[in-house]
Amino acid sequence: MPDRRKLESGMLVLAVFGALLFVPPLVFVFNQRISHFGIPQIVIYLFVVWALLIAGTALLTHYLPKHVPPDSGDGGG
Repeated sequence: MPDRRKLESGMLVLAVFGALLFVPPLVFVFNQRISHFGIPQIVIYLFVVWALLIAGTALLTHYLPKHVPPDSGDGGG
C-alpha cells in the first residue's frame, strides 16, 4: 500500500495541476470555431478536464488509508 504522505502529496499536485488547466490563457486555446458532434471544442475540453480531475481524486482517495485520530488521553471518563 502506498504511503499516506505520498498520496497526500499526489492530491496537492493534482489540485495545482487541475487549477492550472482551468486558467483562461490555456482554456482560450480551445476556444476555436471547431465543433465535434455539434459540441464546441471548449466545452469538450472543460468537461474532459473536469471528469479527469474527479476520476483522479476518486482514485487517490480510494487508496488513502483512513485517518485515525490519536487518543485524547483523558481517561475516557
